Amino acid sequence: MARDRKAARRRTRALALCLVTLGVGGTAFAGAPDSAARLPKGHDVSSHQKDVDWQQARARGARFVYIKATESTNYRNPHFGRQYKGARDAGILRGAYHFALPDKSSGSAQAAYFVRNGGAWSADGWTLPPALDIEYNPYDRKDTCYGMTKAGLVGWIREFSDEVRRLTGRRPVIYTTAHWWNACTGGSGAFAANHALWVARYHSADAGALPVGWSYWTIWQYANRGSLPGDQNLFNGSARQLKRFATGS
Repeated sequence: MARDRKAARRRTRALALCLVTLGVGGTAFAGAPDSAARLPKGHDVSSHQKDVDWQQARARGARFVYIKATESTNYRNPHFGRQYKGARDAGILRGAYHFALPDKSSGSAQAAYFVRNGGAWSADGWTLPPALDIEYNPYDRKDTCYGMTKAGLVGWIREFSDEVRRLTGRRPVIYTTAHWWNACTGGSGAFAANHALWVARYHSADAGALPVGWSYWTIWQYANRGSLPGDQNLFNGSARQLKRFATGS
């Protein structure tokens, strides 16, 4: 997922090397998966993309987008408002995501900050559920799990989810990789029943093995570059189901 703080940019090369070693990142998959022809296409952006040509994205097939809103409790994407409105004006379903730094503050504190700064949700048919980006530590590649125990991370995620649910009425989508989830949460299956999965897996013609607990992915991030700005994604359903996903049906 795109990270846009200066500290993260300074570590881009080191992180890429780490992810290549783990087999989960780095260079994008060479082309769109076969399933791209029949599933709704989407993407995700952050301040890296800044001024997105949303009409062009729509013309190239974008039907949904996630936009980075916040990170921890001290960063808000300065372009979020313009990006969020631009996507809607172009007829693209849009939602907000939060990049978690669970070693910095509590799950409830980060959830509240997220909702106050773009992570809210309404059943208007255009707003995707809030999303939690929980993955590799971009600020210390040797500390993948943020120095936390498996139980501690599970508790943090549960706290974040409960607060988002209390404030918005919806559980967040969880963005992660199978490797990170299984290694850092101990393969917790506690969230699969009521959290949609947004799985990241590159270099593959399919989404591959899923994090423990999930038998189905809702969104698959399959490449970090392509025809749409930012990372490339697919929704696992029809255009009608995507619309229902937005409304909370």
